Amino acid sequence: MKVKRFFAQSMAEALKQVSHEMGPDAVILSNRRVDGGVEIVTALDYDENMARQRLGERAVEATNGSRLAEMQAEQHRRLEEELNRSRSRIREVREKRAGTASSGGTASSMSLETADFPASLSGTVVAEKPASGRESGTGGYADELASMRAEISSLRDLVSGKVASTTQADGGNSAVQQRLAERLQEFGLGAELAGSLSRRHRAGRLEDGWKQSLKMLATGVRTGREDWLDAGGIYALVGPTGSGKTTTIGKLAARYVLEHGPDSLALVTTDRYRVAAHEQLFVFGRILNVPVRVVDESHSLDDILDELSDRHLVLIDTAGLTSADRGYQEQLAELARSDHNIRTHLVVSATSQPRIMKSVWHCYKMANLAGCIMTKIDEALTLGEALGFVMETSLPVAWYTDGQKIPEDLQRAEAIPLVRLGVERLRAVQSAQAIAEGA
Repeated sequence: MKVKRFFAQSMAEALKQVSHEMGPDAVILSNRRVDGGVEIVTALDYDENMARQRLGERAVEATNGSRLAEMQAEQHRRLEEELNRSRSRIREVREKRAGTASSGGTASSMSLETADFPASLSGTVVAEKPASGRESGTGGYADELASMRAEISSLRDLVSGKVASTTQADGGNSAVQQRLAERLQEFGLGAELAGSLSRRHRAGRLEDGWKQSLKMLATGVRTGREDWLDAGGIYALVGPTGSGKTTTIGKLAARYVLEHGPDSLALVTTDRYRVAAHEQLFVFGRILNVPVRVVDESHSLDDILDELSDRHLVLIDTAGLTSADRGYQEQLAELARSDHNIRTHLVVSATSQPRIMKSVWHCYKMANLAGCIMTKIDEALTLGEALGFVMETSLPVAWYTDGQKIPEDLQRAEAIPLVRLGVERLRAVQSAQAIAEGA
């Protein structure tokens, strides 16, 4: 459905324009007198169902086809006005840039990092440095122009009908909210969470809403408060096969040995369901000179933990079982009913689909999960999926892994650096797409 607005001094002249540009199949949505003549809003391939979809909740007010067409025209006018305002802002920025360049003055520029993610989130104050010469000033203007162009692109899509509008009943800042929701989904968040965050941005520019949403996301991502290696205790890692449980335990164990030595560390595996399932853990044990114990029919988990009570840190590896596998209930019940204070953490691959992440969480939450570990961060195209998952489940993130090196590629999780890393991934994706489109 193509919607367009026409202006003329008289109705006859306006209808002539409509006939010339839109053809005989154009539908007139509204007509009204304005300063200097008349305005007609027309549509090509008009579809009432599509119009109701684009109007969203407001379509309830349309009790007949005439009112629906009028509301569709009102929405088009509002979007065009927003588009014109954005164009005016770009002109102002260009004029300001030209004036600064001609006067030889200096301009303050914001780094890419602070432009997309406010420095105040990190709890530190970043001093704004005066930019020297034309090059630094250009960077600041380029960032602002880029964000405005993105805003205009989204508004164009809304005006042309390529994107369904989510106009609110109060006629609020729906175009910006829509674009914000789209960007949050590009970041990797699910449609529901992206919509929820975007709706909290009631008014203002797209970039303001983007920063606000990132701040809310960072606030919603919980992280572990203590360093396992210093605090000690008993930690069990659960999760599906291939999520990286055993490798993560190897990284934790290697780092602990480097900092504290091997004498106060022990490794345990509950995987007695697969042939040679614990061989990799035994390899780690031999390399690090750390004992490895196996839970089986003759040695229960509590018996082994009793024997290892003098160890400062005990790391438990588990079998990657699903609810359909033999021993699934047995293994999780063993962890949940232990007499020892076992802090069980779910290992989630950042490359998994959001549905799979939630399914895994439902499978393992009966083990009284204390938190989670995000793995394969380096392999994920975007991080919004993983961040959205931990935000929705409220699982604190203790660690994340970003490579295969042991123990280097293991990091303590902090919310703000994780969200910043997600922003960097989004930029990389957008840059790759721009290069591909240019090619």
